[in-house]
Amino acid sequence: MSSHSSAEVLRYTAFSADPAGGNPAGVVLDASRLDDTAMLAVAAELGYSESAFLTAPDGRGGHTVRYFSPKAEVPFCGHATVAAAIALAERDGPGDLVFSTRAGTVPVTVTREGGELRATLTSVEPHTTDVSPEDLTEALAALDWPAAQLDTALPPRIAYAGARHLVLAAATRERLADLSYDFARLETLMHRLDLTTVQLVWRESGTVFHVRDPFPVGGVVEDPATGAAAAAFGAYARELGLVAHDAVLTLHQGADMGRPGTLTVGLRPGDARIRVTGAGTRIG
Repeated sequence: MSSHSSAEVLRYTAFSADPAGGNPAGVVLDASRLDDTAMLAVAAELGYSESAFLTAPDGRGGHTVRYFSPKAEVPFCGHATVAAAIALAERDGPGDLVFSTRAGTVPVTVTREGGELRATLTSVEPHTTDVSPEDLTEALAALDWPAAQLDTALPPRIAYAGARHLVLAAATRERLADLSYDFARLETLMHRLDLTTVQLVWRESGTVFHVRDPFPVGGVVEDPATGAAAAAFGAYARELGLVAHDAVLTLHQGADMGRPGTLTVGLRPGDARIRVTGAGTRIG
């Protein structure tokens, strides 16, 4: 009998109302009996890119949340936040939640629209930083992306909204679709730069983007829908003046993996924090 058999592990997908779409996450609504080793074991056994473990409910929607990939704990994960919030809403009804994470306090609101539950998380305070020419060169080499195939209107940056992501923009949808990278080489660079994913982007229109997220540091070739990266990208787009201060962005992710999902990124004037919204549903 395994040490974590006492905890019920739920499976939810986030950023899709279809169990076959979006990004699956494990959710443990009562992880009070699990230590770090047991949480990591649950995450590894599930094999999803992230699992969320909730403790210390305060009866007013507050929970402490920790996130584990199959390989390590991460400070924040957007899709597992959406999955956990929708799991709580299915149990307790829609409403307002507050998740205390290693990255900071993350408010989440769940609403019911038609038959669908939708969760909106509010990121911690985001920021962006430059990436050095040497690190950019190494990232492109690991991806096997020629610099000439980047979109010069969306310059490379490291963006943060709870976790760090390197944003690289492809000039064409074809470039984005053709992802075959050196896993170990990219993983090494990402560990050195403390990156959670690489946010690869192609801009379809003013507010519509297609994204992909290599995630070798989590032991996963590609993440199907990445809420933390979506929040970081919203901060990036605003800081570079690519979008209006009150824009609503639509990010399509997972189509190239056969797990399409949609992430809605909301910006508000006068509030630096980014809002990321998505549907979610239980995986049978």
